[in-house]
Amino acid sequence: MRLNLGCGFNKREGFVNVDIGDYCAPDVIHDLEEVPWPWDDSVVDEIYMSHVLEHLGATTAGYFAVLQEMYRVCRHDARITIVVPHPRHDDFLHDATHVRAVTVEGLSMFSRKNCEEWVAAGNANTPLAFVAGVDFEIVESEITLDEPYKSKFDLKVMSKTEVLQAIQKFNNVIKETRTVLRVVKE
Repeated sequence: MRLNLGCGFNKREGFVNVDIGDYCAPDVIHDLEEVPWPWDDSVVDEIYMSHVLEHLGATTAGYFAVLQEMYRVCRHDARITIVVPHPRHDDFLHDATHVRAVTVEGLSMFSRKNCEEWVAAGNANTPLAFVAGVDFEIVESEITLDEPYKSKFDLKVMSKTEVLQAIQKFNNVIKETRTVLRVVKE
């Protein structure tokens, strides 16, 4: 089973398309903040969420519940693709329905391997994989640059170092991030 969560009008062939309302005629109508989700344990091979996760989990408990449900319904080695607006982009900042900044670094805190390394090193990172009882390994991540940075980088007018410096200094450099997680279950 493959789930396209928060599908809106962007239905995906071969996926169960899920959304909160009937306005977009999803296959399944469900509020993702209502748990448990209507799927059994370990039955999902893939989850796709594009511009959805930033709308969920205004509270830490609510956010953890969404991640815990993703973990619960997925099989070992399931793939989860999360596309979100970058939290320092106007697309994120201007939408009043965005309740949570989602970053690659933040998602990495839900990896047991990372948490074990941080604990062993005495780092101050909160071991969120332990706290939430989940284990997601980041297998891929990419950023989409906004203009004019994308064109300047593509044309080699800006180097990678200059782009990284711009990302540190300015808003509206990264438009969105795409992170692919692998579900790790023993």
